[in-house]
Amino acid sequence: MDNVDLDLSLFDYALPDDQIAQEPLPDRAASRMLVLYRKEQRWEDRQFRDLPSFLQPGDCLVLNDSRVFPSRLLGKRGTAEVEVFLIEPVGPQTWKALVRPGKKMGLGEHIRFGEVEAEVVARGPFGERTIRFSLDRDIYDWLNEAGHVPLPPYIKRADREQDRRRYQTVFARQTGSVAAPTAGLHFTQEILEQCQADIAYITLHVGLGTFQPVRGETLHAERFYISDESAAKIRAAPRVICAGTTSVRSVESLYLGQTGETALFIRPGFQFQRTDAMLTNFHLPQSSLLMLV
Repeated sequence: MDNVDLDLSLFDYALPDDQIAQEPLPDRAASRMLVLYRKEQRWEDRQFRDLPSFLQPGDCLVLNDSRVFPSRLLGKRGTAEVEVFLIEPVGPQTWKALVRPGKKMGLGEHIRFGEVEAEVVARGPFGERTIRFSLDRDIYDWLNEAGHVPLPPYIKRADREQDRRRYQTVFARQTGSVAAPTAGLHFTQEILEQCQADIAYITLHVGLGTFQPVRGETLHAERFYISDESAAKIRAAPRVICAGTTSVRSVESLYLGQTGETALFIRPGFQFQRTDAMLTNFHLPQSSLLMLV
């Protein structure tokens, strides 16, 4: 990759708060879609439900089937309220997490979530903590009862029960993401059935690597998996269209020989190996996702 200037001001823009939707549209496929033709240097305004008309027989549409779990917990440290945001498991009952407030959260501290207790067993960079739960049941079952939907920080409202359905793609299958692969949120079963492309499902569990602030040259590694069947579809297709930055990073990581996890940082100067087109949402200023696009 060519050396590039990582001056974050190059990736900044004004984003008024009133331009950030706080509620999803009743119809997933009704979102506006800007179609950019790079070779012709032109664009047009369409709706997401028009997507199938841009796909051709033989195309491979890559979708991330990772499923979001309720990874946000509200607990108490003594009498003080604590927020814990689980990132990824490192053992059966042990997780990397972000905690707030975090400065006073030292080793050996205990947090209570009702009848369940967790202990801080390690500290990491940028405010990370490793916490171990005292739990005699499957942690995902417990999180479905005690956890909250991890809405993005730019959504300025509390999570609601319906968010468990709407902040999830209709094809989500593999539990493990702490944020939704949001480009896929617009698909409906009807839209999927209309797509003439061959669909390849991949799994990248969204974690810090997707949404953390850019700090230097590397991203936090995220777990991903591409089956032999999906890899064969991706290799054979004359054109590969990736839905979302997570799908792009997974496909490009596959072609760079990476397996298991990826910390691939795609930014200006990167030479794409297999991605021919992509579907993406708009992204926050100064984010790694904006740099990828």
